[in-house]
Amino acid sequence: MTASRAWARLALLGCASLGCASLLAGCGTQAAKVAATAPPPVTAPLSTSLVTAQGTWAIAVMGGPAASENNFWQLFVRPAAASKWSLVTPAGVADNGGLVATGAGSSLLVGFRPSQDLAFSPLAASADTGRNWSTGLLDADLANVPDAIAATPAGPELALLQDGSIERAPTASAAAAGLWSRLTTLSALAASAAGSRCGLAGVHAVSFGQNEAPVAAGSCVRRGVAGVFTEVGGTWRSAGLALPAAFGRDQVQVLGLAGTAAGSTVLMAAGHSLLAAWPDGARWSVSDPVAAGTVRASGFGTGGSAWLLLGGGRAETVAGPGRSWQALPAVPAGTATLAPGPGGSYEALAVAGSKLTVWRLGQGAWAAVQVIKVPIQYGSSS
Repeated sequence: MTASRAWARLALLGCASLGCASLLAGCGTQAAKVAATAPPPVTAPLSTSLVTAQGTWAIAVMGGPAASENNFWQLFVRPAAASKWSLVTPAGVADNGGLVATGAGSSLLVGFRPSQDLAFSPLAASADTGRNWSTGLLDADLANVPDAIAATPAGPELALLQDGSIERAPTASAAAAGLWSRLTTLSALAASAAGSRCGLAGVHAVSFGQNEAPVAAGSCVRRGVAGVFTEVGGTWRSAGLALPAAFGRDQVQVLGLAGTAAGSTVLMAAGHSLLAAWPDGARWSVSDPVAAGTVRASGFGTGGSAWLLLGGGRAETVAGPGRSWQALPAVPAGTATLAPGPGGSYEALAVAGSKLTVWRLGQGAWAAVQVIKVPIQYGSSS
């Protein structure tokens, strides 16, 4: 199916105010068959934020109950050097299944998860903070995880599918034209030497590492092993991420990846703890643990920073390698996602129906700095 035909089909099926999906998104990939019991999946919702050269982006679900198809996923941007957020969700596409996004140099790539009668994932890219969008197509279903797509400034792109397969496009223009090819499948990766040593049970994130090498990560049956893999010359190898001995009895699941020039920053759950890890040449730096809980959202910032939004109003941030996790004050009610703010601060984006309130952290307290009313046409996705 061509991109133009796909978008025409979407226009017939689309939601007027852009689609809906449950916030409680699971790991979203099919598990490989293994002899031992796979680790129970840790929820990794699609709500997230990321930073590109254009600015800071945030994804959140708004509207009413998902059961009545009144939840609508939205994309917001705060341009670099600006203090205000804007609604920039690409128009004309039903996003009932949720949004995923990745940055590539000066461009942002957004993927729409299939929903309702759709069996493919439209794509949209912008190089001007969402004022204009170019369209593309992945004729398959993106996985239900925040890091289901990855891109590089030079053009190669990756897409993680719902069944755990990984697709690759050699350039952005090829991706836009729907020219994707199979890089690997979950079963093939699990059967590789590195996957076998981990007991790979599922793939939950993709990114690019050094020299634009594809990176895939997921959950392992074997205890104490982190399933992070790089593809070099057609062979998948372990990325060499070794956890401290204290986690030797824990099954490990990767929640997210963020590609950097040095490799991929990793967020993962190990037993009853949450950890971050950063590549350092042939070695890795692993953070101290944070007590696990319900993961409501997670994301990455600049310089290897990362954040976690947990249940009970908890939020934790880490500034990068060698730094400790820092607890933020209890977040405002309705907070759907966090985002790095001006001057190294953080902002909380809180949702109440069709209203988004931006809260900024300063001097140990949250202060409301902006309100955005999102035009939602309830019932338009039925």
